[in-house]
Amino acid sequence: MAILAFPALASEKTSPQFRRRLWGRRFLIGLAVVLSLIVLGIPMAVIFSAAFGSGMGRFWAEITKPDTMHAVWLTVLTAIVVVPVNMAFGVCVAWLVTRFRFPGRRLLISFIEIPFSVSPIIAGTAYLFLYGAQGMLGPLLESYDIKIMFTIPAIFLVSLFVTSPFVARELIPLMEMQGGEDEEAALSLGASGLQTFFYVTLPNIKWALLYGAVLCNARVMGEYGATSIVSGAIRGKTNTLPLQVDLLFQDQNTVGAFAAASTLAVLALLTLVLKVWLERKQVD
Repeated sequence: MAILAFPALASEKTSPQFRRRLWGRRFLIGLAVVLSLIVLGIPMAVIFSAAFGSGMGRFWAEITKPDTMHAVWLTVLTAIVVVPVNMAFGVCVAWLVTRFRFPGRRLLISFIEIPFSVSPIIAGTAYLFLYGAQGMLGPLLESYDIKIMFTIPAIFLVSLFVTSPFVARELIPLMEMQGGEDEEAALSLGASGLQTFFYVTLPNIKWALLYGAVLCNARVMGEYGATSIVSGAIRGKTNTLPLQVDLLFQDQNTVGAFAAASTLAVLALLTLVLKVWLERKQVD
């Protein structure tokens, strides 16, 4: 019977329908490769080629300039501040909407998605009208000698806004799927709320939590729109790395701009590697 099956299999592989499927698959693979090169590969190659084209010495001289180093420091600092806050926010929101049923629950879930549907420029403008000197809270803040706009805290605020959904979006589906039976069992056995969270809930969500944190970190480091509105783009003071790249291009310092851009690209690639690793850990 096996011998009789081989001719049928061979004839199927030589049939016009099979060849069309094979060519269709090859076409889609080739199209995906070409588009990936055009959209991703070639631009990345241009960035690194322009950054190192004048030699490692020139690259190092540009990247170690005080303004650029400050931009790198501020970008990393923003991530250090924003990511943990959003992790805590995401866990709290996910716990609330998956463990309790209350009026407005669906509205709250939709409200969390607002930063994805609102342009960062609009978000930055809203913060400017709220906390700026001529904004709604401007006179009140000025009476206490508090300045938020065009300072580092303003960068933290808008970064928190634009990245707030990432962790919650990863946790909510997972926690809904897992249910609350494990927590209820732990509580019935006498565990406290904190013990239940740290020994039951957190181990079950840790990889999704870290995955959301990685996405949040990538978004923070690449944020430009809202930050450009509220930071004032003050050289050496409130410039993050994306703003520094733009400023160097405006100064016609192409090598310096690409050096800063390549640093940002390396940070993005490291984040991508960590993201892939966490995806595998989630599957395992």
